[in-house]
Amino acid sequence: MSHPLPPLNPLRAFEVAARLCSLTKAAEELHVSQVAVSRQVKVLEDYMGVVLFYRQHRGIELTREGLELYRGVKNAFKEISDASRRVSRRGRKDVLSIQSYTTFSQRWLIPRLADFNARNDLLEVKLSSSLKPADFDSGNVDAAIRAGRGEWPDLHAEKLVDIELIPVVSPALQASAGIKTVRDLSRVRLLHSMARSSDWQHWLAAYGDTVEDKASVQFESSALAYEAASTGMGCAIAVKMFVEKQLESGEFLAPFPETLKTGEAYYLVWPKGTPPSDALLRFLEWMRGVMQTQTPAAPAAGEEGTPPARALDSLG
Repeated sequence: MSHPLPPLNPLRAFEVAARLCSLTKAAEELHVSQVAVSRQVKVLEDYMGVVLFYRQHRGIELTREGLELYRGVKNAFKEISDASRRVSRRGRKDVLSIQSYTTFSQRWLIPRLADFNARNDLLEVKLSSSLKPADFDSGNVDAAIRAGRGEWPDLHAEKLVDIELIPVVSPALQASAGIKTVRDLSRVRLLHSMARSSDWQHWLAAYGDTVEDKASVQFESSALAYEAASTGMGCAIAVKMFVEKQLESGEFLAPFPETLKTGEAYYLVWPKGTPPSDALLRFLEWMRGVMQTQTPAAPAAGEEGTPPARALDSLG
């Protein structure tokens, strides 16, 4: 005979309090008072005949029995949430929530989303941006764009594109500075992105030369560094896929056509053990298709046409 389920409202209050390690924060999430949450937890403890939390001066801590119960109920509530979300979407647009980096969103994804929407008119994409790893436990994110080597134990990672670095300047700065060798970079400001703080270091190390970086400027994101470069403030080290249009139009020039593959790539990731939805698979297929048809161009400063890019590690 099956064991009767515990009362669900107290069980829900317990799950939120255990996840947040706080009765106060649980009350905020559930939009009730702290007293109400405490009362619900007490109802569950009386029902089960065990103590679930140690009440301490600065908060709460799960007991051994509480931890065992939480491990079970958190997965159960996630499955209930996922199932109800799937059911509630019937007859409406499907919704796919993607978290991405600010620069990836601004420079690559947003300009192409109209094409995806045209091909998937019944699918709505909700896009958020953050440098922090996606919080998949919240249920607010289906997948995320991450940069790295694909080594995330808890995530399924689908590689999208390798990350290649290339210095870029405005035509005005190139005309005034006459950058021809790596050492010439000492005469201009190097523009850094705090989000990709080691990119200049890696590119210069691979090129095998030394540059005085006395007048560098730090920006919160790569997108801001690229914007500063377009005004002639200095030379930015760019992820090539984000500046291809500017290189093709002549808004940016590449003083050196060589690119550096960092060993990292952009990946589309989601939790292991969570089957990807049809919407997510369509989004992944679309991203791969667009990236495969891209034709990068990096005209060297003072030259016409597109010189063949060569990997820095092949320069000897």
